[in-house]
Amino acid sequence: MTNNLFQKLWSSHIVREEADGTALLYIDRHFVNEVTSPQAFEAVKKKGGKIWRIASIVATSDHNVPTKGRNTLIRDDLARLQIQTLEKNCEDNGIFAYPMNDIRQGILHVVGPEQGQTLPGMSIVCGDSHTSTHGAFATLAFGIGTSEIEHVLTTQCLVFAKPKTMLISIEGNLQRGVSAKDLILFILRKIGSAGAAGYAIEFAGEVIARMSMEARMTICNMAIEAGARIGLIGVDDTTVDYLRGRPFSPKGKEWDNAITYWKTLFTDPGSCFDKKIIINANLVAPQISWGTSPDMVIDVNESIPDPLLQDDRVRRESITRALDYMQLKSGQKLTEVYLDKIFIGSCTNSRIEDLRAAAAIIKGQKIAQNIKLALVVPGSGLVKAQAEAEGLHQVFIDAGFEWREPGCSMCLGMNDDRLSAGERCASTSNRNFEGRQGPRGRSHLVSPQMAAAAAIKGHFTDVRLLFV
Repeated sequence: MTNNLFQKLWSSHIVREEADGTALLYIDRHFVNEVTSPQAFEAVKKKGGKIWRIASIVATSDHNVPTKGRNTLIRDDLARLQIQTLEKNCEDNGIFAYPMNDIRQGILHVVGPEQGQTLPGMSIVCGDSHTSTHGAFATLAFGIGTSEIEHVLTTQCLVFAKPKTMLISIEGNLQRGVSAKDLILFILRKIGSAGAAGYAIEFAGEVIARMSMEARMTICNMAIEAGARIGLIGVDDTTVDYLRGRPFSPKGKEWDNAITYWKTLFTDPGSCFDKKIIINANLVAPQISWGTSPDMVIDVNESIPDPLLQDDRVRRESITRALDYMQLKSGQKLTEVYLDKIFIGSCTNSRIEDLRAAAAIIKGQKIAQNIKLALVVPGSGLVKAQAEAEGLHQVFIDAGFEWREPGCSMCLGMNDDRLSAGERCASTSNRNFEGRQGPRGRSHLVSPQMAAAAAIKGHFTDVRLLFV
């Protein structure tokens, strides 16, 4: 019998399954952060409950942590309380945690894979929607809410409705200057922000096979932006090589046994999917989001769409609303749009390969005078240390960027790194919703290379021209 990757992972974690496909799933790894876990821990305590499997939990603060002045008092009362509460909950319950000043601290979706706490075949949950990132390692990984966090803490299980399956196969070759971020933005514009609602997406094809694990994580990270809760990529030698020697990866005989199992985690030839999509990578240009949804994206040299040309009324109205918020006009080219801030970071694009790619564009250059602030925020302390060992930090500093401590930073307005009203930002993050980076802030999603190029020019530009 042939099975696709999702079916293999799903069946291996079922505790009980109902006739409608809803199942009680066993959870192998539970990542917890400071924002979504306090109420769950409090509920467990009030009910006199007990945490079922402490060894499955890994914790760190990432959303609220300051990326500047880390050792000073956190100014925001709620942020400070959430961080302190997570630390106390971990201390009281003996939970493994990366404290704020630990060099291993960082964004959970960077830290987990980096430490080998994300391993193929696992079921993984976290109170954060971008938990889909871990699916790059052939894991059943998805974000959950606070009440579900409580349920996993006390039962190590979770009720989950079985999704349908979608295969997105990417064939051909990506052009120089076109990255995994451009590819996933291109896919989003093709299928829409609800195009994968109710599905688990498996990404496959020759382009994925050639990608590094860091690029694969970028792809799976943004599966959620297409409406899917799960994004998956099968195990191959690239997966195994990445995990070899990681602190929490299996050792000795256990490593050999693990590899034997991991190499079964792929879609069998001839397996069925509920939906299949083929993407021609040769057609993908550098992408820029122009609106207030991650699927509102155009090629760097295209013009912003005209809402009057849309047949669908809802789509027409959403475009009109987005243009008003972003203060842009249909027919306008984004290469004409000047920027206020640049952000290179987030769980989408803060890994060492992202920083190397951006630094290669920045090296020997200076940021434009109209750029008020340009930030580089590594995804973890270890990424930061690696970048510094390679001299990347100095490349950014010499160009006029600020080199910060790890954290979620300007991906979302929950810390000191925010946009002010009316400011426009080229961001390597994953969401461009209204107010996402600060009230009335205007966010444009791009790759690290495109953000770096925009920092130099002061406006959006085709990064491919810098390779000529």
